[in-house]
Amino acid sequence: MRQVLVNCELFDGERLLEGHAVVIAGEVVEAIVPAGRVTRERGEIVDIGGRLLAPGLVDLQVNGGGGVLFNDAPTAEALRTIANAHRQYGTTAFLPTLISDDTQVMRLGIAAVRTALADGPAGIIGIHLEGPHLNPAYRGVHDATRFRPLDADAEALLGSLGTGRTLVMLAPETVSGAAIGRLRDRGVTVFGGHSAATYEQVGEALAAGLSGFTHLFNAMTPFASRAPGMVGAALEDEESWVSIIADGYHVHPATLRLAIRAKARGRMLLVSDAMPTVGAPGASFVLKGETIRAEGGRCVTPDGTLAGGDIALIDAVRNVAAFGGVDRLEALRMASRYPAEAIGLGATLGRIAPGYRANLVDLGPDFTVIRSWIAGQMAEHG
Repeated sequence: MRQVLVNCELFDGERLLEGHAVVIAGEVVEAIVPAGRVTRERGEIVDIGGRLLAPGLVDLQVNGGGGVLFNDAPTAEALRTIANAHRQYGTTAFLPTLISDDTQVMRLGIAAVRTALADGPAGIIGIHLEGPHLNPAYRGVHDATRFRPLDADAEALLGSLGTGRTLVMLAPETVSGAAIGRLRDRGVTVFGGHSAATYEQVGEALAAGLSGFTHLFNAMTPFASRAPGMVGAALEDEESWVSIIADGYHVHPATLRLAIRAKARGRMLLVSDAMPTVGAPGASFVLKGETIRAEGGRCVTPDGTLAGGDIALIDAVRNVAAFGGVDRLEALRMASRYPAEAIGLGATLGRIAPGYRANLVDLGPDFTVIRSWIAGQMAEHG
């Protein structure tokens, strides 16, 4: 069955097109055609009402949503709840994220993602394993008792998904360069974070196969005049990817603007770091026995430590367009095209073009989400 999306301001991931329509056939985009060539015989007509039609958002760090924390419920059913919570905000592809936990929880989480991928389009594209191979000095809200060495069994577990994409975040100073290379050879994307690594150690890890950095500035060695640290190495390197949380709390707006200017264009991407409060009525949840509260777009422990985000990815887009020093189209690229490319899915996600997966979002004023499509399946939101 075909759908023809008409009367839209079309952002295809690269440029803005006026007077064009998008033809969806099944799960993929079949064609982009001049609006004057559209006929009802081509398929069901969907009128976008002159609004912006853009690639669906791709979030590489989603800890939870809809009242569910993935660590606490590593099941395919829980993943569907999280997916539905984020879809209403335009996230059409994401990596469910497990923070540092026991081996059994990791096995269950990986199995749940494998099942969800087999079940069909829900927006899940793989898994993000944030730990447990981290540095206790920069643990954040991670439970340091769950940290452990990266041995042969752990490497096998990290590379065991067998389908979709796997992103592993680790502290590069705690593992060998050879181990990073072996993970890369297994098809795993390796990012650095929660790390006390020096600038020099980061350089060695990049040479070994590290390809990016998770939530820049947070839980890593800072930039200093005589010690550039992980932040300096991440911003200097022109090939690596950098994710950042644009909620106004994890990174100050001025710092965000400077980082975007410093990093090679097209290599900075947005993540939500979303916790269970996103898309849920409750304002708190329990993480490893500690009550975490959502306050004004951030999640904090009782002592005020940041504990993830209370934003959806569209909020990060809105914020970076408002105070990040970028225009609305670059803000959208940072939440769609760039994250897709960062995990090797740039040929199928993050753009609206023939042959690409039909993941799209219909946006009203101020990035309000009106409709979304996942693999051609449309849902109404506003």
